[in-house]
Amino acid sequence: MSDPLFRLVCAPTTLTRSPEGWAVEMLRDGVVAVTADDGGLPAIDDAARTLGTTAISVVRGEASPAEQERTVIAHAGTLALVWMAPTFSTETQEWARKRGPMTLLVEVDGELPADDRRRVERFVAILSGQAA
Repeated sequence: MSDPLFRLVCAPTTLTRSPEGWAVEMLRDGVVAVTADDGGLPAIDDAARTLGTTAISVVRGEASPAEQERTVIAHAGTLALVWMAPTFSTETQEWARKRGPMTLLVEVDGELPADDRRRVERFVAILSGQAA
C-alpha cells in the first residue's frame, strides 16, 4: 500500500463483529489502530486475525476519557479520520467540525450497525475519489 488516505480508530469488537471481509475491504486505503476494551489482548488478537495481519496498532490507554480523546486526536495527525467510539465529548465533536481533513465520528459500542457501515463506506469512497 502507498501512503494511507485515512486512519481508523475503534474498539477491536467493532472490527471482529463486522461482516466477513468488510473491514479488510474498507481499510484497503487506510490504517487501523484499536483502543483497548474489556476484551483485552484476546480481542486485539481477534481484530488482527479479522484483518489478516500479524500485528495491529493499539492507541495507548489514558486515565480519563478526555485524555483518551486527546490521544486519539494526536494519533490522527493530518490524515482523515474514521473514529468509532461509544460517545464523544462536546470538545471532540467541535474539534471534528473545525478540523481541516475530513473526520467521521461514529458513536457505536460493539458491533457496527449496517447503516453506520454504509456511512463509513461512503466516507472512504469519497476519500478514495479525491485521491484518484
